[in-house]
Amino acid sequence: MGSLESNDSTQHKTRIILVGIGGATCSGKTTLAKHLARILPNSVIIHQDDFAPPQEQVPVHPVYNVQDWDAPTGAIQWPRMVESLKEVKKTGVIPPEHISHDHLNEQKDVPLNDGLMLRWSRVFDEMQRNAERGGVKIIWGLVDGFLLYWHPGVYEQLDARIFLRVPEAILKHRRYERHGYHTAEGSLWRDPPNYWEQIVWPAYLEANRDIFADGDVEHGGPSGKVPQLVLIDAIEASMEELVQRCCEVLKETL
Repeated sequence: MGSLESNDSTQHKTRIILVGIGGATCSGKTTLAKHLARILPNSVIIHQDDFAPPQEQVPVHPVYNVQDWDAPTGAIQWPRMVESLKEVKKTGVIPPEHISHDHLNEQKDVPLNDGLMLRWSRVFDEMQRNAERGGVKIIWGLVDGFLLYWHPGVYEQLDARIFLRVPEAILKHRRYERHGYHTAEGSLWRDPPNYWEQIVWPAYLEANRDIFADGDVEHGGPSGKVPQLVLIDAIEASMEELVQRCCEVLKETL
């Protein structure tokens, strides 16, 4: 899908490119998005987690009687997210009423080779200058989320669609190492016992089964349901390799 273009006050056309970075919880998608934001000029990050409902509205699992933050039907306020993405596509600006709580969460530092960052920064800076000489200003929106490819209204807004796949055992280990997640209200959510086995992993399979061939989330290739999905088996790659691959995809998208 081509990106939307609009006029800005300097008579440049503004081209907004939305890039989806999806994958399971603890797959490295937010870290990757932040590295890409440092490389791409005129870029903003949109976290899907910020569209979760207020804590008191999160549904309770009918079997395990705990709040279910992961089932796709109740984990995200989908109309609000879709409208926000449409607004970003139109303006290149995150709506002023949108508030992110990502900064409250534990931020694990995964360093990136300075040479790689500099090299790709120069590539995209030059592409930006070339576009501006042609009267076009480019703005990048990096959208990260664990349910990014479940709702068509979300993934249809994306110009590039990337999925990071990591084996369950590694995801589970990383999740257990985390101290919890902050809600929009600022409170800290900690997983109850067996939350991974009963809630998180089953919901991940449910949300992503259709986008993989034969429903094989761990080993299957893209099914075609999400057009032009770029699947990266992230555990086999270093952060440098992930950034390199994604920058290649974004360069081709641009």
